[in-house]
Order: sequence, then C-alpha cells, then structure tokens
Amino acid sequence: MIRTLKSGATVETRAEGDRKVREVVETTLADIEARGDVAVRELSERFDNWSPTSFRLSPEDIERAMAEIEPQALEDIRFAQAQVRRFAEAQLASMTEIEVENSPGVILGHKHVPISAVGCYIPGGGYPMVASAHMSVLTAKVAGVKRVVAAAPPYKGSAHPAIVAAMHLAGADEILVLGGVQAVGAMAIGTESIAPVDMLVGPGNAFVAEAKRQLFGRVGIDLFAGPTETLVIADDSVDGLLCATDLLGQAEHGPTSPAALLTNSETLARDTEAAIAELLKKLPTAELARQAWEAYGEIIVCDSHDEMLQVANEMAYEHVQVMTENPDWYLENMVNYGALFLGPRTNVAYGDKVIGTNHTLPTKKAARYTGGLWVGKFLKTCTYQKVLTDEASARIGSYCSRLCALEGFAGHGEQANERVRRYGKQDVPYAGQVKA
Repeated sequence: MIRTLKSGATVETRAEGDRKVREVVETTLADIEARGDVAVRELSERFDNWSPTSFRLSPEDIERAMAEIEPQALEDIRFAQAQVRRFAEAQLASMTEIEVENSPGVILGHKHVPISAVGCYIPGGGYPMVASAHMSVLTAKVAGVKRVVAAAPPYKGSAHPAIVAAMHLAGADEILVLGGVQAVGAMAIGTESIAPVDMLVGPGNAFVAEAKRQLFGRVGIDLFAGPTETLVIADDSVDGLLCATDLLGQAEHGPTSPAALLTNSETLARDTEAAIAELLKKLPTAELARQAWEAYGEIIVCDSHDEMLQVANEMAYEHVQVMTENPDWYLENMVNYGALFLGPRTNVAYGDKVIGTNHTLPTKKAARYTGGLWVGKFLKTCTYQKVLTDEASARIGSYCSRLCALEGFAGHGEQANERVRRYGKQDVPYAGQVKA
C-alpha cells in the first residue's frame, strides 16, 4: 500500500504560480520585441540594478576576470570541464552518420549538422552557477556549434569572475553580463547590439524557463524545465542522515524546489524527517531549503520495490538518487527520470558540478518524453537521398505516381510521372487523367 506521510503544494497552487509567471513573461518579451536594446537596458536596471556601457565583455574584461580567480579555483574548473568534455566527446562518437543503398540504385543517408548559433543561459543571481557554463557552452562547442553566446546575470554588482572564466575556458564566442528574461529574450529575438541565435539552452528560474517555453518555435530550446526536483529512493541499507543530506542539498536551490523521499521503511522515513529538522538548524542555506521542504517536500512509504518503482515512474523527477541494496534494479527498470545516481557513493551534487554528465535535465514530468541536455541536442540529424540509375528512378516513380493518385495529389504525381517518362521511356498520361 502506498501512503504519504508528508505532502507538498497542491496541483492548483502550482498552477496558479505558473499562471502569474506566464503573464509577466509574455509582457516582457513583447517589450523586448518592440523596443530592443532600450527595453533590455530598462529591465536590467529594474531587476539587477545593472546598466553598463556594454553588456558584452571585451577581451580585456575577460582577462581581468580571469586574473581575479585563485589558481586552485581555475584548476578545479579545468578539471570539471575535462570530465564534461570527455563524456560529451564519447557521446558524439556514438552518433554515426549513415549511407545505405535502400533499394537497388537508391541511396539514403543522414548527416549530423551542428546548429549555427546557440545562446547559453548561466544562472548567477542567487548562486553563481559556474558549472552551467561547462554543461552548455562546452557541450555546444564539442558538437561543433560555430557561434556560442553565453549570458549570466551580474553578481553583487559586477560580472562574476568564476562564471566568466568558466564561459571563456569552455569556448564562448560572446559573453554577456545580462540576466533573466531580458537575457534569453535578447538572445532569441535579437536587438540592435545582440544578433539572434537559433537555439536557447541552460537552466534558470521560473521566469527564464517560461521565457524559453514562449520562445520555443521562434528558436529551438534544449527542454522545458522548472525548479530543481530531487527524488531519493531508499531502503534500510542507508540511514536518515544520508537521505536528509541529499534532500536538503537540492532543496537549497530555491523555495519552490520539490524534494521527495520514497522508501519501503517507515523507520527510515521517520529518521529522515528528524534528520532534516536537525540539519535545518545548522545548514547555511537553511532559509531557502526550509521553505522548499515545508512547501514542496514529500515523504512516501511503500510496501515493496515494485510499488516504489511505480510511484517513481509516475513522478518522473529530474534527479533520482537510488540508495538501495540493489540500485541496478532501478537502472534496469526505471523509464521516467532525468538522471539516475546509483548507490550511496554518488549523489546529485556530483552530477551538478563535476562528474561529467550534464546537469540540464527535464522537470515537471518532462522526463516522460525527453532526456536531458547532451551533445546530440546541438546537432540536426538531416537526411538526404540520391537515385543513381534511370531504372531505379522509373521504378520508384511508378510506385510514387500511384500513391499520389491514391491521395489526390496530382502535382506530386506529375513529379513522379515526368521521371517515368524520361528515365523509363514510358508513355504515362498526365496526372490529372490518372484515377485512383
């Protein structure tokens, strides 16, 4: 039997929050569309108190930012980027281009073509999310994207040196110190000073996520994403302190970040709840984590692993930390998740910062139909065809002509018929005279 010991905000409450965000974003994007740089500057002044001469950093600005970073911090950034690059390169190597003779004389194939220009958003208003530069900018560059624009909001009144360093080392072609809807809107729509991109990627707050949703179609996006979600699946092979640490470690992202424990041990559930109360007394980010846990935290107890699997697949959370006696069973059987973290030796923070997998992942049940950001998201798989012989063209044309007639597409049919006449030397009547 599945029973909930602690529940989060209702669907209705979450929907009302989404509605308010949607209205603000719609108005803001329309303003950027109408007034370009002027609107972007006013928005930046209003929300970030930031209005530099140029939002784009010069090479000298980047050099100054790099000089502010401690050598160990630079080494740590380079280490993390090496892990991300290595995994992205391995993913790219798995994507084979193909060309086959699909039928005699008919060649079909596909190529992987990099997107031309990508805008990467790196959050940095609350926390300077240095790792997001690795995940987006670097992965785009591994894929072969020629122009990568990276944008991050100012942090405490200036460009954050570590974010700038990470974007630069990852290979960003343009670096903007610009945040929020004004950043993603300017990159997607284009202004007098910012050329538009073809795709937007990267995490962000609810307003950034909604802006990407509204801009989808005008530009591509990586995925629909909302506040960070974490699900811990655990049995009594671990203790409440470890579960509490992993839940609050992600709840600190913000006051609307869901964190849930799914367990078959009511004792572990109670121990985790008690450990959370103790950790909230000493965690430096306890204010945010407490808000998230109180409003969006959940504890669900099941009788079996089969029940836990059912619930986990229904929840389709972004991060799923599995700490059970046999975590590989979940790897074999789970189908809806952003990323799995298997066993107590790993955790979501490793994936967020350094281990090498990408941390831009689906939320709000989008894991039912998509995975996270990866090198393949920056590539268009484009097909091509060629017909090598007259005989092949006439043969395919005969089938095509009849199928077009079946559907009533006379113009399509004539494309086929003209090839049959030319290459098959057959006297085919005009398509309008052909009956299905």
